Amino acid sequence: MSEQDRREALTLLTSVFLVAACGLIYELLLATISSYLIGSSVTQFSLCIGVFIGAMGIGSYISQFVTTHLLRWFLTVEILLAAIGGCSAWALFGAYAYLGSVYYGVLFLLIGLLGALVGIELPLLTRLLARYGALKETIAQALSFDYIGSLLGSVAFPLVFLPALGMTRTALVVGLLNLGIAVWNLRIFSSRLKNSRLPLLLCTFLAAFLGFGLVVADQAGRFFEKRLYDDEILFARQTPYQKIVVTRFREDLRLYLDGNLQFSSLDEHRYHESLVHPAMSLTINPESVLILGGGDGLGVREVLKWSGVKKIVLVDIDPAMTKIARSYPSLKAQNSGALDDPRVALIHEDAFTYLNRSGALHSVIIADLPDPNSEALAKLYSREFYRMIRRRLAPGGMFVTQATSPLFSRDAFWCIERTVAAAGFATTPYHVYVPSFGDWGFVLAKDSTKAPKLTDTKLTGLALKYLTPEILSVLTVFDAESNPTIVGPSTLDRPQVVRHYERGAKRWE
Repeated sequence: MSEQDRREALTLLTSVFLVAACGLIYELLLATISSYLIGSSVTQFSLCIGVFIGAMGIGSYISQFVTTHLLRWFLTVEILLAAIGGCSAWALFGAYAYLGSVYYGVLFLLIGLLGALVGIELPLLTRLLARYGALKETIAQALSFDYIGSLLGSVAFPLVFLPALGMTRTALVVGLLNLGIAVWNLRIFSSRLKNSRLPLLLCTFLAAFLGFGLVVADQAGRFFEKRLYDDEILFARQTPYQKIVVTRFREDLRLYLDGNLQFSSLDEHRYHESLVHPAMSLTINPESVLILGGGDGLGVREVLKWSGVKKIVLVDIDPAMTKIARSYPSLKAQNSGALDDPRVALIHEDAFTYLNRSGALHSVIIADLPDPNSEALAKLYSREFYRMIRRRLAPGGMFVTQATSPLFSRDAFWCIERTVAAAGFATTPYHVYVPSFGDWGFVLAKDSTKAPKLTDTKLTGLALKYLTPEILSVLTVFDAESNPTIVGPSTLDRPQVVRHYERGAKRWE
């Protein structure tokens, strides 16, 4: 084999490696965007990956009809991938913001096109490589480079691309990588191509377009997000765990995680006072408090109103969330600088993992976690999770969890209550009206045979805006549209709470 042949073979093998990484990143990116916009991560990932793989199969089948000019066809595929894949994030955000129900049509069109093009790549490259060695060696090398490239893409997407670039820039950068593959092959195989000017011109134009997209990515992102959020966007950041967005309209400061409202500054006191103070009052000695979630610091602010508190452990998986709550002026003002209190210890870890490894006991445990809208979150509403919480409660301690809406997600709310009870707690479900959320529910629990009484809550000496003894006396009353339903507990093996939550969400769409 001549030196030129070795260079060409190495170029093709490297192309196999890189296109595999690009293809997998496109696959994960589309599924991630759809999960962010629609929710139900397992469903979205299953649909997106399944359709993508099916489209790859169609593309692989189509490749048999390409019998001549294999290299030119490969270059065409790379240019098309760069154009479609590079703009895919913009296309999905735009479709969701402006086209409504047409979103799924755009999503599956993109998946179909990208999947088919990715499916064409490997057969073409394998046939091109066949010129430089025996068939069995060619297939073995091509597949090994393809699998290793896919591994690189699967690792790089969540650990490098998504946290460093975000979704839009990731699509643009991977599109530029496809163009880089095309240009590199144009250079190496220039002697075999009759006319390389046109594809080179297309690559130059497209690279300029995608490069410009990188420059204006933030402005474009804000343009689409303005359609997703009603108010002025003050802050937006993609972390490895979630998209954090802070908005403001006049005096109303709002926090969104993955598009879901977490609080409105106009009424969050109703939620946080109702979540925190009954549990704090009814425990024997509220010295040590564990808060799961609540990285915005608002729950901590309420706990610190109790003078007897000596230690608060806040467990939130996302260090970016607590950093913003401590440093972003509007959020810090809202939580009164609670996370800077010396009694507060911050632990950035999954709540399930923390409870599983920690042996510390706490007087009060507060679960201020996102709604159970995905299987990943459902474990934090499972019987097994609540059993771990029960083991971490000090004698006479109290546990409380937010439990979504008994009106909008009625079955999910009562499923959470049944699940807490199935873990061995005596429970008291209650609910409060929060204007920005609607009717919102909580479950108060203790490790006892006797359920805690909300009316025994003592609020003397606390500077509260909403909660009073008179209000507490009616919070356990549920009307005919929100009273108990016949549902079972949610477990790790059968996360029923997700299905209940999804059905409730669809009912009120």
